[in-house]
Amino acid sequence: MLNSRHNAANSTPAGTNPSLRLILADSQAIFRAGIAKILTSEPDIRVVAQTGDLGQTLTEVSARDADLLFFEHGLTPAPVEAVAEILKRAPRIRIVVLVDNAVERDTVDYFRRGVHGLITRGIAPELLVRCVRKVAKGETWLDNQGINWLVHAFRTQSAQLRPAEGKHRLNEKELLIISGVARGLRNREIAGEIGTSEQVVKNCLRKIYDKLGIKDRLELALCTVHERLLEHRPAVTAGILDPGPGDPGASPASSPE
Repeated sequence: MLNSRHNAANSTPAGTNPSLRLILADSQAIFRAGIAKILTSEPDIRVVAQTGDLGQTLTEVSARDADLLFFEHGLTPAPVEAVAEILKRAPRIRIVVLVDNAVERDTVDYFRRGVHGLITRGIAPELLVRCVRKVAKGETWLDNQGINWLVHAFRTQSAQLRPAEGKHRLNEKELLIISGVARGLRNREIAGEIGTSEQVVKNCLRKIYDKLGIKDRLELALCTVHERLLEHRPAVTAGILDPGPGDPGASPASSPE
């Protein structure tokens, strides 16, 4: 069996200083080679590893400080669970899932698990490069059909939400957290922006989920738009979430994903 790991550093144009590190995980070696050729022709993108199975992928994401992972859904029989495991090992990596054909259930599940993009093998080279750059900046890459599926998933669960009640009970702390989530920031980034600890952000998120009757960041982002939770968003103030003596938000808790 051919070794599917491949360091593409030599493919990077001389004299450049790539700032975007990417891992390609796909079972088809010829497809990986084609994608790598397209991406490494860009001076700001570097393919640091290629993998052909889940085991190699988990090893590489754990060992390398990569910014982005292209992950083929057919790499494992349980790709949604694999995404969750990858993010457990490399929480900062942003994942774009590659599918043969997008389907509603899988699309919703992937984004609930924390992926930032979904593409098909038929994507044009220029769109592929654009996708990489946008996802690397924290933006979401999804076609109109996929967006409709996500909105539909939110609406079908809206009967279980309590937005009318929760909207009026959201305090200033919680609105700042929601603003960060709506902009695609991770807990650590939100904490740095508003001058608090990552643990306080995690605890506040848990309270927000409970107030709104939701269970994850995707539903929170959709609820934010649908219910206009940030119409009167307060200005971000450094240190506003620093817990005072006895603040229950400072108590240890596991991170809500």
